[in-house]
Amino acid sequence: MEFKDVVKNRYSCKKYDTKKVERKKLESILEAGRLAPTAKNLQEQHIYVVESEEALSKIDKATPCRYGAPTVIVVAFDKDNVFTYPGEKRDSGVEDASIVATHLMLAAADEGVDSCWLNFFDPDKLAKDLGLPENEEILMLLDIGYAAEGAGPLDNHNSRKALSETVSYI
Repeated sequence: MEFKDVVKNRYSCKKYDTKKVERKKLESILEAGRLAPTAKNLQEQHIYVVESEEALSKIDKATPCRYGAPTVIVVAFDKDNVFTYPGEKRDSGVEDASIVATHLMLAAADEGVDSCWLNFFDPDKLAKDLGLPENEEILMLLDIGYAAEGAGPLDNHNSRKALSETVSYI
């Protein structure tokens, strides 16, 4: 698929079929995340693939937004292995994990796999419930799977501001 088609056609799926993502496609999606750029190439991300019923039930307790997805990818990062930017107000953790997550999401679309970026949960509580190391912070969850019959983008999916409203040349 052409990249412009991937970004144009991808939408946040809110209703999944029970069909699991094929291992080859899942590995391709994960590889795209592995290849994402990170500050100073620190690669502080840690990806958790949640597929077991026990772990998925923990996701369901944390958020109502799994939408029946058979797989959830947890994107976390090592808070102890980040680059602190000049001015010492920000570090690379959230930024790098966001780039990784975006690569995962777009790679899923390229593989014909639907997804939904989730942030509606308490990351500290979920990290504890999943038994993640204390030095890792969850950035987001990515539901992945195949859209159920009748699923589709929200009505406002194609409503976008004009470039002139969001871009300035200085």
